[in-house]
Amino acid sequence: MGMAKSTYYFEINKADVVVERNLEIAMEITNIFTENKGRYCVRRVYQELVNRGIKINHKRVQRIMNVAGLKGNRPKEKYHSFKGEVGKVADNIIDRDFSTTAPLQKWTTDISQFNFSCGKCYISPILDMNSNEIASYDLSLSPSMAQINVC
Repeated sequence: MGMAKSTYYFEINKADVVVERNLEIAMEITNIFTENKGRYCVRRVYQELVNRGIKINHKRVQRIMNVAGLKGNRPKEKYHSFKGEVGKVADNIIDRDFSTTAPLQKWTTDISQFNFSCGKCYISPILDMNSNEIASYDLSLSPSMAQINVC
């Protein structure tokens, strides 16, 4: 295909109109993003631009943020382990009466989770309800029924 050398270099050196048009808005978007410590995503940045009187489409804001590499920090989603009644429920033998007359009559236990930088650790202490002393305990890297059935 024959093309003049001058046409080729003219097209290469021509300034990109879209980039020039988005340059000022990109600076404003970057300012909004940094003012809010990188927490704002596309929706909030778009709403802030509307509040500042700049008329722009939200898709354009998204495109500019993607090109600039701006992504808002989303909060970590909370873990919810409760799924309703799973398995069978044991009979309520104690009926919330935790008083005892002698040691080793009633024991209680529960599993507590500790978060460390290297992972999680679970402890299950067994408490004597008469003296409120820990009779035994078990450490584990995962919570399980075997951890409770230590005695």
